[in-house]
Amino acid sequence: AMGKRANVKIFGTDYDTPDGTCIRDYVHISDLGRAHVLALEPLSERSRNFNLANGDGFTVREVIAAARKVTGHAIPAMEEPRRAGDPPVMIGDSRRAREELGWAPRYPNIESIIQSAWDWHTRFPQGYATAK
Repeated sequence: AMGKRANVKIFGTDYDTPDGTCIRDYVHISDLGRAHVLALEPLSERSRNFNLANGDGFTVREVIAAARKVTGHAIPAMEEPRRAGDPPVMIGDSRRAREELGWAPRYPNIESIIQSAWDWHTRFPQGYATAK
């Protein structure tokens, strides 16, 4: 969307998923950060591990469509063969983090995640080096 690449690549379009592309679970960076802060308190008692996930997945095509909608840019996509080892679906289970930490994503849908990222990238197109 920012014109840094000619296109995005879709690796595999023949998976057993609704549109043939891989399904992945996305979590907003601030949701990850908040979960890490919440996980610090139980460390005084013992070490714990938590999966952090939305628990829902989005296909590659859904992510690209959401990015097109949010940014208003065409975002060309190029279909490529599958990559070796890519599973069709990867969705996390964050029940333990939800139950023990009271954590839940504040950005549960892909459009809100992309909107937040787009807002940041349009404000800082070269990263924080442009912040003054």
